[in-house]
Amino acid sequence: MFTHALPRRITIALCAFLLALVLLPAGAQATSPARQSLETATNRILNFIKNPDYVNPATRGPIRQQIEDEVLHIFDFSEFSSRTVGPRWRNFTPEQKREFSDAFADLLINTYLNKIDGYNGEQVLYTGEVSSAKGDRTEVRTVVTMKDGKKVPVAYRMLPKNGKWLVYDVLIENISLVKNYRTQFQDILNTDSPENLIARIKAKAMEVRQEHGK
Repeated sequence: MFTHALPRRITIALCAFLLALVLLPAGAQATSPARQSLETATNRILNFIKNPDYVNPATRGPIRQQIEDEVLHIFDFSEFSSRTVGPRWRNFTPEQKREFSDAFADLLINTYLNKIDGYNGEQVLYTGEVSSAKGDRTEVRTVVTMKDGKKVPVAYRMLPKNGKWLVYDVLIENISLVKNYRTQFQDILNTDSPENLIARIKAKAMEVRQEHGK
């Protein structure tokens, strides 16, 4: 089984995703479509988390499903998947691509959402954006200040698709989640089939769900 990539960094990424746009000073509000898309999704997720029913295990399920739906709307897991697998993606059948994307999304979403309760008062500041020359890629940058005072840069790489901007990679301390997973998946695909990689991801996603009683 592949290792569970960057658990601490995933925690930071989640906190940044949920809080970066809420803690900004009034003068730093975004005007770019990418930032606006991230802000809209963030505000919706925060409203769900603030719901008193979310802390009650008996009523958390439906609210968590709504949060998952919002994450699916802001993250492009198809793009995330193809970039993570790398050149071997072209060798996957359409069905394998669909299964891989669904399983990988399930793993990442549950990993992210299971870290919500681990938020420990980290502060997040939006610091700017960098766009490609063509304007078809944007990196939205934030800095997370941990409880011990350490500042951790977190950036969201986004692209436009179907009329909206979507996240296709997250960089924490300048380390890409796509590249981190790609290293592990390529090692597996060097000796194993796409079907077995998909089975491993599904098993890991199930393990994450079971660890948190979902």
